[in-house]
Amino acid sequence: MKETFKVWETSRNVYLKFLESYTLEQLNFIPDGLNNNLIWNIGHVAVVQQALVYKLSGLPMLASEELFEKYRNGSVPNAHTSREEIEIIKQILIDSIAKTKTDYANGVFQNYKEFTTTTGFHLGSVDDAITFNNFHEGTHLGFMLKIKKFL
Repeated sequence: MKETFKVWETSRNVYLKFLESYTLEQLNFIPDGLNNNLIWNIGHVAVVQQALVYKLSGLPMLASEELFEKYRNGSVPNAHTSREEIEIIKQILIDSIAKTKTDYANGVFQNYKEFTTTTGFHLGSVDDAITFNNFHEGTHLGFMLKIKKFL
């Protein structure tokens, strides 16, 4: 799992660089023909990791239910994301790494509810969820690189 966490940390650093490199307007910009923006993708990966690892383990998420509903699978941006909400998302991106690694090392994830993703990946354990999360975050990074071309 050490290498899986290393990949995840690298991915999160890429996401954090997007937050630091683009203006509020750029983060919220939805290009013609697309249905989301940079900040939606970043918020989405933050809350989905929490759902895949914590919620499906019956544990509380760092993300509030309101934030989860706004960025969950199937949602789309329906309003301008504020600087304050971006800071909350940024904190989840950062805090979830150390918390997940510590909780994993301490054996906190005991009761994982199996889940099949919309793309057909069966997650039978928290190990599966953590590994799948890297794939999921990579997919959304690809979407963000496409959006970046319009900025």
